[in-house]
Amino acid sequence: MKHLLTPQDFTVEELEKLFLLADDMEAHPTKYAHACEGKKLATLFFEPSTRTRLSHETAMLNLGGSVIGFPSGGVSSASKGESVADTIRVISCFADIAAIRHPKEGAAAVAAQYSGIPVINAGDGGHQHPTQTLLDLQTIRRLKGGLEHMTIGLCGDLKFGRTVHSLVSAMARYEGIRFVFISPDELRMPDYVSDMLRDRNIPFEEVTRLEDAIPQLDILYMTRVQKERFFNEEDYIRLKDFYILDKRKLSAARPDCYILHPLPRVGEIAPEIDDDPRAAYFLQVRYGVLVRMAAILTLLGLAPD
Repeated sequence: MKHLLTPQDFTVEELEKLFLLADDMEAHPTKYAHACEGKKLATLFFEPSTRTRLSHETAMLNLGGSVIGFPSGGVSSASKGESVADTIRVISCFADIAAIRHPKEGAAAVAAQYSGIPVINAGDGGHQHPTQTLLDLQTIRRLKGGLEHMTIGLCGDLKFGRTVHSLVSAMARYEGIRFVFISPDELRMPDYVSDMLRDRNIPFEEVTRLEDAIPQLDILYMTRVQKERFFNEEDYIRLKDFYILDKRKLSAARPDCYILHPLPRVGEIAPEIDDDPRAAYFLQVRYGVLVRMAAILTLLGLAPD
């Protein structure tokens, strides 16, 4: 039984098969309309979510399956003190596959250890968010024609942003990748990510000013400063508007530098950017459903050869 806890749970070759499957699903949706008929997805969201939960649920419904679950820990038995291990044991009696989001790092790995069904990590604290990474990779792949030989800038909250941690670890497996980390000192990329890149001789630089980095980028991945990860509200207020991408800053970017964002945004991308052809963050949402459909089908062992 295979789980999706980190992007590394799929090899580069397996990822390419998954992306090709997502391509085929986009081109021939009716072909897969009953692929998961009789199957149930459990969405176990101990932490609130809009896009990730609804995207997983839409993916399963598009495949002809059904959905059960809960939208927050407060309406589950976790509020009574039930452990993640016991929750997933119970859910394994009801569903065929589960997507779990939890505020604690490693919770999805614990669930997988005790689960009788495939587990998808839909975000565990500030650690990993692999399905977001898969849709990010698919978006880049479709826009740039591949996943090799490019410079990727990641801007904003790099300390707590699980989406950027996952994306860097995934993109590091492709040839000719270079990273630019754009953040204030307080929100720098964690050492374990930087050390991994050094150990693998993958070039990266760290800068504070977005204006200094944007001319060299093929992809700019913006992130919000996450209020829910801060213990001190004063620090959040001081840093939340540190980066705002507007037309003036974007004017220095290349014509084929695409702007990505995991969403939700809270002001770090000005609405005036939305109509720019390089703005790809809502396209990411569309690819998110397709990639999650492909992941569900693959983990259930129902993907066509």
